[in-house]
Amino acid sequence: MKNESHRLVRKAIKGNKSAFEKLLQMHYERIYRTAYLYVHNEEDALDVVQEAAYQAFTSIHSLRQPEYFMTWLTRIVIRCSGQLLKRKSNVVPLSEEILSNLPNQTHSNIEQSLQLLNAIQQLKEKYRTVIILFYYHDYSIKTISNVLGIPESTVKTYLSRGKAELKKSYKMEEDTCHG
Repeated sequence: MKNESHRLVRKAIKGNKSAFEKLLQMHYERIYRTAYLYVHNEEDALDVVQEAAYQAFTSIHSLRQPEYFMTWLTRIVIRCSGQLLKRKSNVVPLSEEILSNLPNQTHSNIEQSLQLLNAIQQLKEKYRTVIILFYYHDYSIKTISNVLGIPESTVKTYLSRGKAELKKSYKMEEDTCHG
C-alpha cells in the first residue's frame, strides 16, 4: 500500500489528476475524520475536506518528499479547519443525535464518547490539536512536530498539559455528579 501510495504521489506531483484523485479516495476517511474533530459537524467537515483537497491539488507540485504526503495533507486540513472556525467564530458541539446514529455503540459508550469529545473541544487549540493527532491518528511525537512545525519537546509538553486538563475536567464533572 505504501509503495502504491508513493507511486501515486509522484504521479500527482507531475500533474496526473487521476493519481491525485486516487490518493484522495485512499485517504478520504482519515482527512474527513480530522476535519470533523475540529469543526464538529458534517457539513463543515465536508467543506473543509473540499477546500483542503483544492489547496492540496493546486500546490502538490511543492511537495518535495512523497513519503510525507499524509503529513502534508493533514497540515492543510488542520489549517483549513482553523480558517473555517475563525470565519464562523463559533464551534458547534456534537449533539446526542449525531452520536446516537453511530453504529454498534451502547448508550453508556455514547455518553462517554460525548463527554470525551466535549472535554477535548474545551481544550486550548494547541493542546486539542496534539491530542487529536496523537490519540486519534496515532501520529508519533516526531511526526506531530513536523506537521505543526514545533519542537518535539513542545509536543510532549502540550500532550502532558492537554491530558492534565482532561483529567481535571473529568475530576470536576465527577465531583459535580457526586457532590
